[in-house]
Amino acid sequence: MTKLRIGQIDSSDIATSDFASRSSVDAVQGNLTAFSANATVSNAWVNANDYTTYLQAQSNDYTTYLQAQSNDYTTLLEARSNDYSTYTTLEANLYNTYTTLSANPSNTNIYAGNVNLANTTVFIQAGDGVVLESNTTSKTLTIATSMSNVTSQTIAISGTSNVFSLTKSAANANMILVMYNGLVQDPARYTIVDSTLTLLNTAPLIAGANVEVRYFDFFSLPGSSSGGGGGWVFQGSVSGYTSGGFLGPGSWYDTVDKFPFASDGNASDVGNLTVGRNQSAGQSSASSGYTSGGRSSSTVYNNIVDKFPFSSDGNATDVGDLTQARNRVAGQSSSSSGYTSGGYAPPNVNTIDKFSFASNANASDVGDLTQARNSSAGQSSSTSGYTSGGGSPTVNTIDKFPFSTDGNASDVGDLTTVGMYAAGQSSSTHGYTSGGFPTVNTIDKFPFSADGNASDVGDLTVARYFAVGQSSTSSGYASGGVAPPAVNTIDKFPFSTNSNASDVSDLTQARSGAGGQQV
Repeated sequence: MTKLRIGQIDSSDIATSDFASRSSVDAVQGNLTAFSANATVSNAWVNANDYTTYLQAQSNDYTTYLQAQSNDYTTLLEARSNDYSTYTTLEANLYNTYTTLSANPSNTNIYAGNVNLANTTVFIQAGDGVVLESNTTSKTLTIATSMSNVTSQTIAISGTSNVFSLTKSAANANMILVMYNGLVQDPARYTIVDSTLTLLNTAPLIAGANVEVRYFDFFSLPGSSSGGGGGWVFQGSVSGYTSGGFLGPGSWYDTVDKFPFASDGNASDVGNLTVGRNQSAGQSSASSGYTSGGRSSSTVYNNIVDKFPFSSDGNATDVGDLTQARNRVAGQSSSSSGYTSGGYAPPNVNTIDKFSFASNANASDVGDLTQARNSSAGQSSSTSGYTSGGGSPTVNTIDKFPFSTDGNASDVGDLTTVGMYAAGQSSSTHGYTSGGFPTVNTIDKFPFSADGNASDVGDLTVARYFAVGQSSTSSGYASGGVAPPAVNTIDKFPFSTNSNASDVSDLTQARSGAGGQQV
């Protein structure tokens, strides 16, 4: 029977299972409370871990930054150290090479850097403390030097210019070492013209800095000379030669005179041409002298190319012919060929003839001067031949023609005077004419580096014409000529400064119209 009670429920009426369910609910509630607490703690840990990770990341970034900075600075120091080591090594090697070459000029194993010079020609330049003494019997060469030519110069920088005057002339950029504040400069960064150094900067150097110049002009390494390739230089370092000449009717000389460059001294007769003649041209290879063209009598013009040796004193041999017989010709020389330009056939011609030094052969016509003329002076740079002045009519034109290709000449400037019969000389940077007719003593100078007019830079000791020119690495020479009368004077003037000539010696005979050569 079902009971129905209205009012309070008696606890006895609640089943046990109901009570258990209530306990479970309470337990779940407690678990929820505990979970909530744990969630709060977990959130705090997550936040803490995020912050720690953030700090760690920041720390790592800073450490990486410091490490990068440290590495950059280390690299910088290392680079600076290597640059200085390279510089000091270069300095040491240059000095060692210099001292080795100085102490052992005849050593069979001489090194310049990693290049063994044992089987390579090394050109030793006489002068400035170097004396070359040749033993003609045994064909040996003795080198004596006080080493006084090796000097250094420090230039203070004003901050207004990159152009500086040197205390002495340098043959070319390879003969000096230039340092700016202790750092060796690439030769491409500067130029040398006579005794002027120009640093090739876009703006003047910083005031208070310094440039040091060290000279190494007592020798020239192969290929570094101022002439053509392979160590060739047109200028000589040992001797000048005067070949042939004329004193008067019936006096056409075949004499080959030789005089020293290392010291001022008289010429000696060392051989004969194949035929006596005057008004010929002179050319020079590295081993031989050449005399081309000329006049053998009042009516006989010749086309003979004579050749005589530099290594020993001896007579010339006939090794070829010009394309036409003529006199009053000018001579030029490249490293491989001789040139004979202009002349009187008659009539006047504008022909430029070329003959090889490597073989004995006839000349070929390779170009024309801008004007047919005779009695011009000849000059040679490392790349071009020059024919300056001449007549008839008399002109002051300076013609230039290339050595690298066969071609015509171009008019590139003017001498200071109109004239003929001048002597021609060449430094590594300039062409010179000396004397001439009408009878003058003028020494003109014009640049090889740029086309331009000549300037009057000095005087010969005596005004004269029909002198012949020779060129050493440091000086120009004018030998013989007509004052009048004919003279045997050998004048010498410096390339490094613009100044007058001095009488330094005599030829074996007074004469005019000879050919000039040098070695």
